[in-house]
Amino acid sequence: MRTPHAGTAAVPALIGPDGGDHTAHPPPAAPVSSGVRTRSQHQRRKRIVQAAAALASRGGVEAMQMRTVAERAGVALGTLYRYFPSKMDLVVAVVGEEIDLLESSIERRPPSAASPPGRAVDVLMRATRGLMREPELADALIRSLIIAEVDTPFGDRMAGLILRVSGDGLTAQSATEEQLALAGSLASVWVHELLEMLRGRRTYEQIQRRIEIAAERLLADLVA
Repeated sequence: MRTPHAGTAAVPALIGPDGGDHTAHPPPAAPVSSGVRTRSQHQRRKRIVQAAAALASRGGVEAMQMRTVAERAGVALGTLYRYFPSKMDLVVAVVGEEIDLLESSIERRPPSAASPPGRAVDVLMRATRGLMREPELADALIRSLIIAEVDTPFGDRMAGLILRVSGDGLTAQSATEEQLALAGSLASVWVHELLEMLRGRRTYEQIQRRIEIAAERLLADLVA
């Protein structure tokens, strides 16, 4: 959470009987398409994010020194700054990667509860289990997002995810202002409870019970 780049193969030199250089020169390289360039950029960005997450999981955000991240990802420091102008931008990207993983998990195995609150609880507790596999990373990321001075999509994406699974495909665009506020409030409760768990003040069972109570109150009439 790197495959070394393959080096360019040496072209064998063929020395003929006359002593001349009959090196087999490769044909001119074809222009790099924008699609190939985009894939390469995407892979480079992913390596950077994964390197940052690996460092944060062992030493918190303090371990995510930009130079160290660049070295671990195998990119130049200037390249890193082109993708992520600040450490906080990198933190936001790592959080985004975690939400991407959660969304992929939900697509593979959608929540099966019959009620909107039940489906929301399923998703939030699944997210809790995922984050608590790397508690130091979770603590570092959430604390950083709380004091972030850059735009962080964490709350909005979690609220959107809650809407989608509990509101029969509702989106931030199709939901009413009230529905958005209810989903956002539940996401905020979850973040607070997760922080309490990371501080040792809540058990997993206590968090689940509190999330269940909040979801029942906030989402009972979500699709009514």
